[in-house]
Amino acid sequence: MAETISSFWGPVTSTIECCEKNYAYSSYIAEFYNTISNIPTILLAFIGLINAFRQRFEKRFSVLHVSNMTLAFGSMLYHATLQHVQQQSDETPMVWEILLYMYVLYSPDWHYRSTMPIFLFFYGAAFAVVHSFVRFDIGFKVHYVILCLLCIPRMYKYYIYTADVCAKWIAKLYVATLLLGSLFWLCDRVFCKEISQWPVNPQGHALWHVFMGLNSYFANTFLMFCRAQQRGWSPKFVRLFGVLPYVKIEKPKSQ
Repeated sequence: MAETISSFWGPVTSTIECCEKNYAYSSYIAEFYNTISNIPTILLAFIGLINAFRQRFEKRFSVLHVSNMTLAFGSMLYHATLQHVQQQSDETPMVWEILLYMYVLYSPDWHYRSTMPIFLFFYGAAFAVVHSFVRFDIGFKVHYVILCLLCIPRMYKYYIYTADVCAKWIAKLYVATLLLGSLFWLCDRVFCKEISQWPVNPQGHALWHVFMGLNSYFANTFLMFCRAQQRGWSPKFVRLFGVLPYVKIEKPKSQ
């Protein structure tokens, strides 16, 4: 939502604005709630990263958690400035992250192991170059949704072949947070004019960030469990502070 308040970053140059008053709390932060709502994603990714390091999971999972953190930082920069160059720091990592998920999901059964990472790397690099010159709007959303849909068949395969009850609950939480987050995002986009007249703005886009932070954590945790099962590491779920689930493994002594 554009405002006439002067800002540190100058006029808005991004192609997308959310249903939040600009510079309502600080001349340095364009969308306050949309900026700080990325903090839970960073914290959850950091917890996942520590667990991956501590138990010596494969490097792909450390990179995955770092990717979540990078995306959250990029989103903070974008919403804090509403500049086009920072919008790229949000949207380009989104594509890179989903390409990384595709690698984690499909690589265990991929016969030509070197071809997948090479293809995904050049695909991500090409997108970054094109995106630096072309201002995508609807095209970016369609492209991103298609990439996400390509991940669904393998996620579902992991779900149906996993007998562990807790793992299935994590997968269901992944789906639930995705649906709830998408609902809040959609309402923020479609009903902004009506929401702006309410006494209190529910900050739908900020809630999208919170739910997607949880969604990413549940996705990573479920995939770590499934991969540990493939490697014969006897995974089980334990809870941090009795609340947040994470995977604990027992590697054979030979590993």
